Amino acid sequence: MSIDRLIVEFDKALRAVFAPAPTRRSVPGSDVPMPELSPEEKRHAAALMRVNHCGEICAQALYQGQALTSKDVVIKRALEHAAWEETEHLAWTERRIQELGGRKSFLNPLWYAGSLALGVVAGKAGDSWNLGFLAETERQVERHLDSHLRRLPLADQRSRSIVSQMKFDEMSHAQTAVSLGGVDLPGPVRLAMKLSSKVMTGVAYYL
Repeated sequence: MSIDRLIVEFDKALRAVFAPAPTRRSVPGSDVPMPELSPEEKRHAAALMRVNHCGEICAQALYQGQALTSKDVVIKRALEHAAWEETEHLAWTERRIQELGGRKSFLNPLWYAGSLALGVVAGKAGDSWNLGFLAETERQVERHLDSHLRRLPLADQRSRSIVSQMKFDEMSHAQTAVSLGGVDLPGPVRLAMKLSSKVMTGVAYYL
């Protein structure tokens, strides 16, 4: 990799972890009145949105690692498009965390580094496995977001609107990955992904 490319990729990582994320679309639920939540409901909703923000940090790193190692121009473009939507998810969750009086995870740099390494490994395995890994990741994220819709306070329609749109986008990313040739991953790999995701979400809820 050239020095120029290395600088660009390092800049992407710094922006994803430390800089405010941009968004072209309006924040889902921004037209919904601010809900009346108890202090405990606010704390719980902020923690769930922090977990979602961590998931988007991981997604940014995964896409970056996968795009770095893919040799197919069409796949690179699909990954870059999906990465942009994940950047918007970062912006939405960050804004909602602030509204709820919460904070982002202290461990975001660690989540990013680990996910970037996974993305590189997935990309090195070949495009069909790369896309299969992406599809499975998005399926697991979709189920994770579905669980948050059940756990968020009923009155918190702002957070619910954000999570619902994120879920729709993740479903679209998974379908795109399959249509481009993603293969089903072996059961042990899917299980390992699920367990690692469970560790991340459990820790990020508190830290």
